[in-house]
Amino acid sequence: MPSLSALLSSFDPEKGLELPDGWRQGRTAYGGIVTALGVVAAIRSHDGPMPPLRSVQVAFIGPAVGQLQFRPQLLREGSSVVNVGVDVLADGALAARQMLVFGRARDSAVVHAFGELPPVAGPDACGEFPMADMPFAPAFTRNFQMRPAGGALPLSGATRPELLIWVKHVDAAGVDPAVALVAMGDALPPAAFTSFTGAAPISSINWSFDLLEPAPVGEWFLLRSFSQHARDGYSSQDMQVWNARGRLLMRGRQSVAVFA
Repeated sequence: MPSLSALLSSFDPEKGLELPDGWRQGRTAYGGIVTALGVVAAIRSHDGPMPPLRSVQVAFIGPAVGQLQFRPQLLREGSSVVNVGVDVLADGALAARQMLVFGRARDSAVVHAFGELPPVAGPDACGEFPMADMPFAPAFTRNFQMRPAGGALPLSGATRPELLIWVKHVDAAGVDPAVALVAMGDALPPAAFTSFTGAAPISSINWSFDLLEPAPVGEWFLLRSFSQHARDGYSSQDMQVWNARGRLLMRGRQSVAVFA
């Protein structure tokens, strides 16, 4: 099973690739790796250095199976911001559509940061959670180490559907830190899964997020997902990622289809 580092070292956006089983999530590819590969395709398509990644919107349209091709399109480049669209095709059919915003830093008198690290123990004080060994776990989870830090666990019938888990790549050596964070950012099960009392299908519909640090630093990252609303087979969840220093690096939203 190739690690993130090995996968990206041989990735050619023009030729595309067929993702190995180790990066699958049920019948489709893991959304985090599809999104990260789209970011890489956009960066490599740009003439000259690309500004830091700032914001991403992804619609997961169809199963990402078979040969995946990434088709980036420069939508507009201004003095500060570069907008790129990326279509992901699976055996010729549209599997995902991404809207990426890259932005150069500008001088600003407005500086503030709200979003403190939750009161949890650090990664060294939390025990390993063998997510990959759970019967419901998708194959891609073997690419990460996970240590629960609070909240609830999957299939626990929780009344507060919140996940708080420290996550670390097994191998992201040499990978752009922003790309590595994108590849990790959707690694947790949907938060509504904590309210389940038995395994049932669940599927991401979309994912939008902002990167708050252009070059996120860290090894262990605290991922939080909280299902704020669930009804009629859909859940809307809030998502954040902090590093071990307590810096909020990513803030996102996601809609999830629930089949339970």
